[in-house]
Amino acid sequence: MQEGHLLMTQADRDRLVALKKAKKNLITQREAAVELELSIRQVQRLLASLKERGDKSIVHGLRGRSSNRKIDEKIEQQAVKILSAPVYEGFGPTLAAEYLRKKHGIEASRETVRQWMMRGKLWRGKKAKVKAFHVWRPRRSRLGELVQWDTSDHDWLEGRGEKLYLIAMIDDATSRLFARFVRHDSTEENMKLLWSYMEKFGRPLMFYTDKASVFHTTEKRKRDEPGVEKDAVEMPPTQIGRALRELGITWQAAHSPQAKGRVERNFQTAQDRLVKGMRVAGVRTIEQANEYLANDYLAWWERELTVEAANPDDAHRRLEKSHNLAASLSHVETRQVRADYTLR
Repeated sequence: MQEGHLLMTQADRDRLVALKKAKKNLITQREAAVELELSIRQVQRLLASLKERGDKSIVHGLRGRSSNRKIDEKIEQQAVKILSAPVYEGFGPTLAAEYLRKKHGIEASRETVRQWMMRGKLWRGKKAKVKAFHVWRPRRSRLGELVQWDTSDHDWLEGRGEKLYLIAMIDDATSRLFARFVRHDSTEENMKLLWSYMEKFGRPLMFYTDKASVFHTTEKRKRDEPGVEKDAVEMPPTQIGRALRELGITWQAAHSPQAKGRVERNFQTAQDRLVKGMRVAGVRTIEQANEYLANDYLAWWERELTVEAANPDDAHRRLEKSHNLAASLSHVETRQVRADYTLR
Protein backbone atom coordinates (compact mmCIF):
# COMPACT_ATOMS: atom_id res chain seq x y z
CA MET A 1 0.00 0.00 0.00
CA GLN A 2 1.36 3.40 -0.94
CA GLU A 3 1.68 6.18 1.61
CA GLY A 4 -1.21 8.16 0.14
CA HIS A 5 -3.64 5.32 0.84
CA LEU A 6 -3.22 5.92 4.57
CA LEU A 7 -5.02 9.27 4.18
CA MET A 8 -7.54 8.22 1.54
CA THR A 9 -11.25 8.48 2.16
CA GLN A 10 -13.78 6.22 0.49
CA ALA A 11 -14.51 9.00 -1.98
CA ASP A 12 -10.80 9.13 -2.86
CA ARG A 13 -10.75 5.39 -3.49
CA ASP A 14 -13.81 5.56 -5.72
CA ARG A 15 -12.22 8.38 -7.68
CA LEU A 16 -8.99 6.38 -8.05
CA VAL A 17 -10.87 3.38 -9.41
CA ALA A 18 -12.63 5.49 -12.05
CA LEU A 19 -9.38 7.20 -13.08
CA LYS A 20 -7.52 3.88 -13.42
CA LYS A 21 -10.33 2.55 -15.65
CA ALA A 22 -9.92 5.66 -17.84
CA LYS A 23 -6.13 5.20 -17.82
CA LYS A 24 -6.52 1.61 -19.07
CA ASN A 25 -9.11 2.74 -21.67
CA LEU A 26 -11.80 0.59 -20.02
CA ILE A 27 -13.98 3.74 -20.01
CA THR A 28 -13.59 7.00 -21.89
CA GLN A 29 -12.47 10.24 -20.27
CA ARG A 30 -15.97 11.62 -20.89
CA GLU A 31 -17.53 8.68 -19.03
CA ALA A 32 -15.07 9.17 -16.16
CA ALA A 33 -15.97 12.86 -16.04
CA VAL A 34 -19.69 12.05 -15.81
CA GLU A 35 -19.07 9.45 -13.07
CA LEU A 36 -16.88 11.82 -11.02
CA GLU A 37 -19.03 14.92 -11.76
CA LEU A 38 -15.98 16.73 -13.14
CA SER A 39 -15.12 18.38 -16.43
CA ILE A 40 -13.10 16.44 -19.02
CA ARG A 41 -10.24 18.91 -18.52
CA GLN A 42 -10.18 18.15 -14.77
CA VAL A 43 -10.09 14.41 -15.52
CA GLN A 44 -7.17 14.97 -17.89
CA ARG A 45 -5.26 16.88 -15.19
CA LEU A 46 -5.92 14.13 -12.66
CA LEU A 47 -4.73 11.45 -15.08
CA ALA A 48 -1.52 13.40 -15.72
CA SER A 49 -0.97 13.78 -11.99
CA LEU A 50 -1.70 10.07 -11.46
CA LYS A 51 0.93 9.16 -14.06
CA GLU A 52 3.50 11.48 -12.49
CA ARG A 53 2.90 10.98 -8.74
CA GLY A 54 0.98 7.72 -8.45
CA ASP A 55 -2.01 6.99 -6.23
CA LYS A 56 -1.12 9.62 -3.62
CA SER A 57 -1.87 12.34 -6.18
CA ILE A 58 -5.58 11.76 -5.50
CA VAL A 59 -5.21 12.92 -1.88
CA HIS A 60 -5.38 16.69 -1.38
CA GLY A 61 -1.99 18.10 -0.42
CA LEU A 62 -3.33 19.84 2.70
CA ARG A 63 -5.21 16.86 4.12
CA GLY A 64 -4.09 16.20 7.66
CA ARG A 65 -2.40 19.60 7.92
CA SER A 66 -3.66 22.98 9.02
CA SER A 67 -5.22 25.12 6.31
CA ASN A 68 -3.07 27.88 4.87
CA ARG A 69 -6.00 30.19 5.60
CA LYS A 70 -6.24 29.30 9.29
CA ILE A 71 -5.76 32.36 11.49
CA ASP A 72 -3.07 32.07 14.13
CA GLU A 73 -4.38 30.91 17.52
CA LYS A 74 -2.77 33.94 19.18
CA ILE A 75 -5.05 36.21 17.14
CA GLU A 76 -8.07 34.19 18.27
CA GLN A 77 -6.95 34.50 21.90
CA GLN A 78 -6.45 38.24 21.46
CA ALA A 79 -9.89 38.64 19.88
CA VAL A 80 -11.61 36.66 22.65
CA LYS A 81 -9.81 38.73 25.29
CA ILE A 82 -10.98 41.95 23.61
CA LEU A 83 -14.58 40.76 23.30
CA SER A 84 -14.59 39.61 26.94
CA ALA A 85 -14.32 43.23 28.09
CA PRO A 86 -17.53 44.62 29.69
CA VAL A 87 -17.84 47.22 26.93
CA TYR A 88 -18.51 44.45 24.37
CA GLU A 89 -21.05 42.56 26.49
CA GLY A 90 -23.99 41.37 24.40
CA PHE A 91 -22.28 41.89 21.03
CA GLY A 92 -23.27 39.36 18.36
CA PRO A 93 -20.78 37.92 15.84
CA THR A 94 -21.67 40.39 13.07
CA LEU A 95 -21.17 43.51 15.18
CA ALA A 96 -18.15 41.97 16.96
CA ALA A 97 -16.42 41.24 13.64
CA GLU A 98 -17.01 44.83 12.54
CA TYR A 99 -15.54 46.31 15.73
CA LEU A 100 -12.57 43.92 15.71
CA ARG A 101 -11.75 45.15 12.21
CA LYS A 102 -12.52 48.82 12.74
CA LYS A 103 -11.02 49.41 16.20
CA HIS A 104 -8.47 46.61 16.68
CA GLY A 105 -7.23 45.78 13.17
CA ILE A 106 -8.26 42.10 13.38
CA GLU A 107 -9.63 40.90 10.03
CA ALA A 108 -11.91 37.88 10.35
CA SER A 109 -15.22 36.83 8.83
CA ARG A 110 -18.44 36.83 10.81
CA GLU A 111 -18.43 33.01 10.86
CA THR A 112 -14.84 32.88 12.15
CA VAL A 113 -15.67 35.36 14.90
CA ARG A 114 -18.78 33.35 15.76
CA GLN A 115 -16.64 30.22 16.20
CA TRP A 116 -14.15 32.14 18.35
CA MET A 117 -16.94 33.52 20.53
CA MET A 118 -18.54 30.09 20.94
CA ARG A 119 -15.21 28.54 21.97
CA GLY A 120 -14.65 31.48 24.36
CA LYS A 121 -18.15 31.04 25.90
CA LEU A 122 -19.14 34.50 24.65
CA TRP A 123 -21.85 33.34 22.25
CA ARG A 124 -24.26 30.46 22.20
CA GLY A 125 -25.46 29.10 18.89
CA LYS A 126 -29.16 29.55 18.43
CA LYS A 127 -31.52 27.19 16.69
CA ALA A 128 -33.52 28.83 13.95
CA LYS A 129 -37.14 29.42 14.92
CA VAL A 130 -39.99 28.78 12.55
CA LYS A 131 -41.55 32.17 12.00
CA ALA A 132 -45.14 32.76 11.08
CA PHE A 133 -45.56 33.81 7.46
CA HIS A 134 -46.12 37.53 7.16
CA VAL A 135 -46.80 39.59 4.06
CA TRP A 136 -45.12 42.99 4.32
CA ARG A 137 -47.03 46.04 3.16
CA PRO A 138 -45.44 47.31 -0.06
CA ARG A 139 -43.32 50.44 0.29
CA ARG A 140 -44.60 53.73 -1.04
CA SER A 141 -43.13 54.41 -4.46
CA ARG A 142 -41.68 57.91 -3.93
CA LEU A 143 -39.43 59.57 -1.39
CA GLY A 144 -41.56 61.83 0.81
CA GLU A 145 -44.94 60.20 0.11
CA LEU A 146 -45.18 58.90 3.67
CA VAL A 147 -42.85 59.44 6.63
CA GLN A 148 -43.28 57.42 9.83
CA TRP A 149 -42.67 59.44 12.99
CA ASP A 150 -42.29 58.09 16.53
CA THR A 151 -40.32 58.32 19.80
CA SER A 152 -38.50 55.56 21.69
CA ASP A 153 -38.30 55.61 25.48
CA HIS A 154 -35.21 53.52 26.25
CA ASP A 155 -32.18 53.56 28.57
CA TRP A 156 -29.99 54.80 25.74
CA LEU A 157 -26.94 55.61 27.89
CA GLU A 158 -27.29 52.51 30.11
CA GLY A 159 -27.13 54.60 33.27
CA ARG A 160 -24.04 56.61 32.26
CA GLY A 161 -25.98 59.86 31.91
CA GLU A 162 -29.37 61.53 31.96
CA LYS A 163 -32.62 60.05 30.64
CA LEU A 164 -32.91 60.54 26.85
CA TYR A 165 -35.57 59.95 24.23
CA LEU A 166 -34.91 59.24 20.56
CA ILE A 167 -37.32 60.89 18.10
CA ALA A 168 -37.12 59.37 14.63
CA MET A 169 -38.62 60.06 11.20
CA ILE A 170 -38.16 57.33 8.58
CA ASP A 171 -39.19 57.54 4.95
CA ASP A 172 -41.39 54.64 3.87
CA ALA A 173 -40.10 54.41 0.30
CA THR A 174 -36.36 54.48 1.02
CA SER A 175 -35.92 53.92 4.81
CA ARG A 176 -33.99 57.21 4.95
CA LEU A 177 -33.68 58.03 8.64
CA PHE A 178 -33.74 61.41 10.39
CA ALA A 179 -33.41 61.37 14.18
CA ARG A 180 -32.30 63.24 17.28
CA PHE A 181 -31.90 62.60 21.00
CA VAL A 182 -33.96 64.89 23.26
CA ARG A 183 -34.51 65.25 26.99
CA HIS A 184 -38.32 65.20 26.84
CA ASP A 185 -40.85 63.66 24.46
CA SER A 186 -42.73 66.94 24.30
CA THR A 187 -44.58 68.94 21.69
CA GLU A 188 -41.75 71.47 21.68
CA GLU A 189 -39.02 68.87 21.00
CA ASN A 190 -41.08 67.18 18.29
CA MET A 191 -41.71 70.53 16.63
CA LYS A 192 -37.98 71.31 16.69
CA LEU A 193 -37.23 68.06 14.85
CA LEU A 194 -40.08 68.75 12.40
CA TRP A 195 -38.58 72.20 11.71
CA SER A 196 -35.13 70.68 11.06
CA TYR A 197 -36.62 68.00 8.80
CA MET A 198 -38.48 70.48 6.62
CA GLU A 199 -35.55 72.85 6.34
CA LYS A 200 -33.43 69.95 5.09
CA PHE A 201 -35.87 67.99 2.90
CA GLY A 202 -39.04 70.06 2.38
CA ARG A 203 -42.67 69.16 3.14
CA PRO A 204 -43.61 65.45 2.80
CA LEU A 205 -47.09 64.51 1.66
CA MET A 206 -47.97 62.65 4.86
CA PHE A 207 -46.72 61.90 8.37
CA TYR A 208 -47.79 58.59 9.92
CA THR A 209 -47.72 58.42 13.73
CA ASP A 210 -49.28 56.67 16.70
CA LYS A 211 -52.07 58.27 18.77
CA ALA A 212 -49.79 59.83 21.35
CA SER A 213 -51.12 62.98 23.00
CA VAL A 214 -48.74 65.24 21.06
CA PHE A 215 -50.42 64.12 17.83
CA HIS A 216 -53.98 63.21 18.81
CA THR A 217 -56.53 64.81 21.14
CA THR A 218 -58.59 62.18 22.94
CA GLU A 219 -62.18 62.83 23.98
CA LYS A 220 -62.45 63.01 27.76
CA ARG A 221 -65.17 61.01 29.47
CA LYS A 222 -66.30 60.83 33.06
CA ARG A 223 -64.74 57.96 34.98
CA ASP A 224 -68.15 56.56 36.06
CA GLU A 225 -69.80 57.04 32.67
CA PRO A 226 -71.29 53.76 31.37
CA GLY A 227 -69.63 52.28 28.32
CA VAL A 228 -72.41 53.03 25.87
CA GLU A 229 -71.95 53.77 22.21
CA LYS A 230 -71.73 57.48 21.51
CA ASP A 231 -71.32 59.43 18.33
CA ALA A 232 -67.70 60.39 17.78
CA VAL A 233 -66.96 63.96 18.72
CA GLU A 234 -64.52 65.83 16.53
CA MET A 235 -61.81 67.10 18.84
CA PRO A 236 -59.63 70.14 18.20
CA PRO A 237 -56.21 69.32 16.77
CA THR A 238 -53.08 69.25 18.88
CA GLN A 239 -50.40 71.90 18.37
CA ILE A 240 -48.58 69.58 15.97
CA GLY A 241 -51.84 68.69 14.19
CA ARG A 242 -52.59 72.39 13.70
CA ALA A 243 -49.07 73.07 12.44
CA LEU A 244 -49.25 70.25 9.90
CA ARG A 245 -52.57 71.58 8.58
CA GLU A 246 -51.08 75.05 8.16
CA LEU A 247 -48.13 73.54 6.28
CA GLY A 248 -50.34 71.45 4.00
CA ILE A 249 -49.13 68.08 5.33
CA THR A 250 -51.56 65.21 5.87
CA TRP A 251 -51.49 63.40 9.22
CA GLN A 252 -52.63 59.80 9.61
CA ALA A 253 -52.80 57.75 12.81
CA ALA A 254 -51.70 54.13 13.06
CA HIS A 255 -54.02 51.86 15.03
CA SER A 256 -51.29 49.45 16.22
CA PRO A 257 -47.50 49.29 16.62
CA GLN A 258 -47.40 46.74 13.78
CA ALA A 259 -48.94 49.28 11.40
CA LYS A 260 -45.88 51.54 11.75
CA GLY A 261 -43.50 48.61 11.51
CA ARG A 262 -40.70 50.41 9.69
CA VAL A 263 -40.06 52.92 12.47
CA GLU A 264 -40.56 50.22 15.13
CA ARG A 265 -37.92 47.99 13.48
CA ASN A 266 -35.62 51.02 13.33
CA PHE A 267 -35.89 51.34 17.11
CA GLN A 268 -35.15 47.62 17.57
CA THR A 269 -31.94 48.04 15.58
CA ALA A 270 -31.01 51.21 17.46
CA GLN A 271 -31.62 49.64 20.87
CA ASP A 272 -29.02 47.03 19.93
CA ARG A 273 -26.44 48.59 17.65
CA LEU A 274 -26.69 52.26 18.63
CA VAL A 275 -26.64 51.51 22.37
CA LYS A 276 -23.55 49.30 22.04
CA GLY A 277 -21.78 51.75 19.77
CA MET A 278 -22.29 54.60 22.24
CA ARG A 279 -21.06 52.34 25.05
CA VAL A 280 -17.80 51.62 23.21
CA ALA A 281 -17.44 55.33 22.36
CA GLY A 282 -17.92 56.29 26.01
CA VAL A 283 -20.92 58.56 25.31
CA ARG A 284 -22.27 60.18 28.51
CA THR A 285 -24.06 63.41 27.51
CA ILE A 286 -26.86 64.37 25.14
CA GLU A 287 -24.38 66.40 23.06
CA GLN A 288 -22.08 63.38 22.67
CA ALA A 289 -25.08 61.15 21.94
CA ASN A 290 -26.32 63.38 19.11
CA GLU A 291 -22.79 63.70 17.71
CA TYR A 292 -22.37 59.90 17.64
CA LEU A 293 -25.90 59.50 16.23
CA ALA A 294 -25.22 61.88 13.33
CA ASN A 295 -21.60 61.01 12.50
CA ASP A 296 -21.58 57.25 13.10
CA TYR A 297 -24.99 55.61 13.37
CA LEU A 298 -26.97 57.61 10.78
CA ALA A 299 -24.00 57.47 8.39
CA TRP A 300 -23.93 53.67 8.78
CA TRP A 301 -27.71 53.49 8.33
CA GLU A 302 -27.58 55.59 5.15
CA ARG A 303 -24.81 53.40 3.72
CA GLU A 304 -26.21 49.98 4.67
CA LEU A 305 -30.00 50.12 5.11
CA THR A 306 -31.47 52.72 2.77
CA VAL A 307 -32.82 51.66 -0.62
CA GLU A 308 -33.66 53.35 -3.90
CA ALA A 309 -37.27 54.42 -4.29
CA ALA A 310 -39.25 52.65 -7.01
CA ASN A 311 -40.01 56.06 -8.55
CA PRO A 312 -37.07 58.54 -8.69
CA ASP A 313 -39.41 61.53 -8.30
CA ASP A 314 -39.16 63.27 -4.89
CA ALA A 315 -42.63 63.91 -3.44
CA HIS A 316 -41.34 66.51 -0.96
CA ARG A 317 -42.59 70.02 -1.69
CA ARG A 318 -40.48 73.07 -1.06
CA LEU A 319 -41.35 75.65 1.57
CA GLU A 320 -43.06 78.62 -0.05
CA LYS A 321 -42.94 82.25 1.04
CA SER A 322 -46.40 81.80 2.51
CA HIS A 323 -45.07 79.17 4.92
CA ASN A 324 -43.80 80.74 8.12
CA LEU A 325 -42.18 77.97 10.16
CA ALA A 326 -41.64 80.22 13.16
CA ALA A 327 -45.35 81.00 13.29
CA SER A 328 -46.70 77.54 12.47
CA LEU A 329 -44.33 75.74 14.82
CA SER A 330 -45.09 77.95 17.81
CA HIS A 331 -47.53 77.26 20.64
CA VAL A 332 -50.84 78.78 19.53
CA GLU A 333 -54.00 79.12 21.63
CA THR A 334 -57.35 80.74 20.96
CA ARG A 335 -58.64 82.75 23.93
CA GLN A 336 -61.72 84.93 24.36
CA VAL A 337 -61.36 88.47 25.67
CA ARG A 338 -63.83 89.19 28.47
CA ALA A 339 -65.85 92.35 28.85
CA ASP A 340 -63.25 93.66 31.29
CA TYR A 341 -60.51 93.08 28.69
CA THR A 342 -58.97 90.16 30.56
CA LEU A 343 -58.12 86.65 29.37
CA ARG A 344 -58.89 83.44 31.18
